[in-house]
Amino acid sequence: MSTSPRIARAARCLGVASASAALVFGVAGNAMACTIKDFSAVAECDGGKGVIRVTDVDPLGVPAEVTVYLENNGADLRKVGTQVIEGSTAEGVTVTFDENWKPKAEYRIHIAADKYVDEDLPILVAPDKSCKKADDTPPASDDKPEKPEKPGKPAEEEPGKPAEEGKAPTPSPSESGTPAGSGGTNNLPSPEGDSNLAETGADSDTGPIAGVAAVLVALGVSAVFYSMRRRGSSMR
Repeated sequence: MSTSPRIARAARCLGVASASAALVFGVAGNAMACTIKDFSAVAECDGGKGVIRVTDVDPLGVPAEVTVYLENNGADLRKVGTQVIEGSTAEGVTVTFDENWKPKAEYRIHIAADKYVDEDLPILVAPDKSCKKADDTPPASDDKPEKPEKPGKPAEEEPGKPAEEGKAPTPSPSESGTPAGSGGTNNLPSPEGDSNLAETGADSDTGPIAGVAAVLVALGVSAVFYSMRRRGSSMR
């Protein structure tokens, strides 16, 4: 029994379609497979401390092991830690490593995701400035700068307020009039007349004495004038 040409032609078309579909699904599967490009890393600050964050945006959710190393001249100096990312999505899943990184420090990040990925991300370089703690920021001062005092009259001392320390008291007239060398010794009592002169500026008996003196002077002038007049008349 021979195969009809129509059946043979249909079989060939079906084979080509199947091969094309397999090729398409294969390419699509490779395009959606987990790759190193699905991972990214960044060094930043979180509340005053340094951290390293690695993000996976693999839509297939292939588990991936992430290991971070501190580098020094191209060699691993210290292992920071290892974490596994599971259930990743196209929106991304992030893991965080606590690391008090120094400015411009270099880190090597290795990714191992089943049979798809087993390689390093590009070397991660920390920022130029380290993280600052919240306590390091000085509080803003609410005090307003004091205005300079305008030159004017000196402040008057309040009555009854003691003199400020360091200022010598102003000597009184009686103290300033005391002759030098008399300090520390008892002054001799002054006569009563002197005390009257000091208090009033003149003795209480000055008025009567001045009146008597004026009368005596007038009498003396009159006597002299009279005697000169008599002498002149006698000479004539």
